[in-house]
Amino acid sequence: MDTNETLRAHISALVDGELPQADVELAFAALQEKDGKAAWDRYHLISDTLRATPAPALSSGFAERLAARLAAESVALAPEGGDGASSATESTAQAAILANPGAS
Repeated sequence: MDTNETLRAHISALVDGELPQADVELAFAALQEKDGKAAWDRYHLISDTLRATPAPALSSGFAERLAARLAAESVALAPEGGDGASSATESTAQAAILANPGAS
């Protein structure tokens, strides 16, 4: 296991409350770095998801506002031979689903 993997494993164990006391100082040092902070955030997100921590409540009309903003964005199609038309259709369909979440 390389050093970065070891540090990420330490950070993961720290998030889970399972890091041995002897490794805490090393994990804290890793958290001072950009990669360490990103790993901390990522592991907390994973932990929250696995524990089914509910997402914060969204404001009224959030889905409609998001769908409107997505619909207003320009669509970049893929070059010939790509699947650009399919991508544009999917984007429009996703905006429609967000606008009417109960209809799907």
